[in-house]
Amino acid sequence: MTIPSFIEKNKDRFLEELLELLRIPSVSADPKFSKEVQAAAAYVKASLLKAGADQAEICPTPGHPIVYAEKIIDPKLPTVLVYGHYDVQPADPYELWDSPPFEPVIKKTSIHPEGAIFARGAADDKGQFYMHIKALETLVATGTLPCNVKFMIEGEEEIGSDHLNQFVLANKDRLKADVILISDTHMIGMQDPSITVGLRGMAYMEVEVTGANRDLHSGTYGGAVANPINVLCQMIASLKDEQEHITLPGFYDKVQELSPSQRQRLNEAPFDLSEYKAKLDIEEVHGEKGYTTIERVGIRPTLDVNGIWGGYTGEGAKTVLPSKAFAKISMRLVPHQDWQEIAQLFEAHLKSIAPASVKIQVKAHHGGAPAVVSDSSLGYRAAEAAMEETFGKRPLPTREGGSIPIVALFQQELGSDPILFGFGLDTDALHSPNEHYGVKNYFMGIETIIAFFRHFSQLSST
Repeated sequence: MTIPSFIEKNKDRFLEELLELLRIPSVSADPKFSKEVQAAAAYVKASLLKAGADQAEICPTPGHPIVYAEKIIDPKLPTVLVYGHYDVQPADPYELWDSPPFEPVIKKTSIHPEGAIFARGAADDKGQFYMHIKALETLVATGTLPCNVKFMIEGEEEIGSDHLNQFVLANKDRLKADVILISDTHMIGMQDPSITVGLRGMAYMEVEVTGANRDLHSGTYGGAVANPINVLCQMIASLKDEQEHITLPGFYDKVQELSPSQRQRLNEAPFDLSEYKAKLDIEEVHGEKGYTTIERVGIRPTLDVNGIWGGYTGEGAKTVLPSKAFAKISMRLVPHQDWQEIAQLFEAHLKSIAPASVKIQVKAHHGGAPAVVSDSSLGYRAAEAAMEETFGKRPLPTREGGSIPIVALFQQELGSDPILFGFGLDTDALHSPNEHYGVKNYFMGIETIIAFFRHFSQLSST
């Protein structure tokens, strides 16, 4: 049986298997979903064995487990290591979903006329890593697998991959490969395929501001005792100036500045500002002065409040002066910025500007290094050829604003540039209500991954 006929014959099953995986609420950040995270790992292991892996196992960590599998047909042939993650972001707020987040439905949209799968994790990253499993199954079933394949699918990417470093260091020989494939990014569009060559790093912080030793009556004490929410808001507001420039001392000291020619090339990617604003239902874009939207999300660092809370937020009124206020703040980082150093700068600055009327605690949750990968490596050339074959157009190299902390880890410890081979779109609502992934993207991804294996094997033999 040929590859196209095998995919066509099994198309409905390929899709239904993904829907089954999406029904498992594998939210790594919330302990109440720990059993579901374990269930997702078991499903991935079973899927890999069903696809033809020689062996697959669930590897415990101090946190959530890692699923490792391999299909070795000849040690002399090149080896591809596939990385992905089966954990997902929390689905809150549930009420903003048009359908339950863990009851996947397929609906047509203007961007996905063939239909899109709406579910938490559809694009990030279950739908994308599962393409690789189906690609392996297709190649094994048709007797056309041209190389060795290994899989490392983890369950903690959404909470910083805290235990992946330890696993990689302990299994460097086992994970040895000629190229690493990661499908956890997006393309410019279905008509404009692209391959990501740069990702930002991140430092994720939490701030706690304490005023009085208890909640106070806002009439009796208001105006005489500091309100932690007011103080926290003032402190946050001071972290950027009128140019949207981050005011942390030393924050920009190591930021990599691109040359005019590099910036020009980056801005050659197809981008319609009017369409961008229309999709988001905003009147104007916002960001650091002197940079385009593409540059702001690809090559410039940021600081954003991800959550802020304190006091009374229930129904009706409660005139309270809260004892505490909290905020969660993320900083996306660019090449040469070290997330631990930035976290220390952030903590020192917040403590230096906090008034004596409150006490402040700053905690670093997790972080990761930025990464830039080569667009001239053997792996990139194979990915470029595979995408041109299936999409009919040569892909553009692009930089994304998101973070995948393990990319830098793989470069450092495994000595290989990962290929960021994503097939999602920036409109797929990652981390948001109504996350979705195009059905066409899913199947074109399978076809393109299969083509990558062939092209990489051919290039490796020349």
